[in-house]
Amino acid sequence: MKPSWTVVLLVLLAGCGSTNLGTKPTPSPGAKPAVKKELPWLTVPGGRMKTTLFYGPWKCRQQFMNECQMKCAGEGHVLKGCMWLADFSFEWEGRLFLVPVDVEAGSRYGIYHCCCNYTELSKVDTRAARKKWEGKRESFRRGWSEKFGTWPEKGDVSWPGHHVRDLKHGGDPVDPNNVIPAEPDVHEVFNEQYPACYDGKSPWNTVGPDLPYTDN
Repeated sequence: MKPSWTVVLLVLLAGCGSTNLGTKPTPSPGAKPAVKKELPWLTVPGGRMKTTLFYGPWKCRQQFMNECQMKCAGEGHVLKGCMWLADFSFEWEGRLFLVPVDVEAGSRYGIYHCCCNYTELSKVDTRAARKKWEGKRESFRRGWSEKFGTWPEKGDVSWPGHHVRDLKHGGDPVDPNNVIPAEPDVHEVFNEQYPACYDGKSPWNTVGPDLPYTDN
């Protein structure tokens, strides 16, 4: 997930990401409703944008698995598994600058984690990374909200931030591309399933369907 407006708007207009909203995507057979969170409309350059969050975890589609194979190999590691965590749906309404016409666009951006055989950090280093995140957490949430919509809450409590590459395996604690808001129950599932992904266990060691969920 790239948090700059240039990238977000290019994704919307080009239809990049995991599935294109130019036409409503067709779920794969057996797809089940995803955990869904709609954020409020946000004023952006040239119009307004709404972000909708869909949560798995799901088995990675073939594209994501292939990209993880290349990523791990390129870093001198072996891929053990792949976990498709979420899809972010972006809807944009506005006017083009060069051609003065009203435009609606949308796209989805898949968030997935490559479980390479990374070396685990020591407990001391993991705690240090956790403290760094805790020190930046509130300012991080404010910055994220300005780009994508209000950071979600459950009651008066903010959703946890999930580190896509977890801190124990060397994930950057404050990189905007490594932290997403996660619904609390879903976040627990992520944390429960990461060890199986790193151990190369089912279902994270096999390829899943292109679109494993419905929007309902």
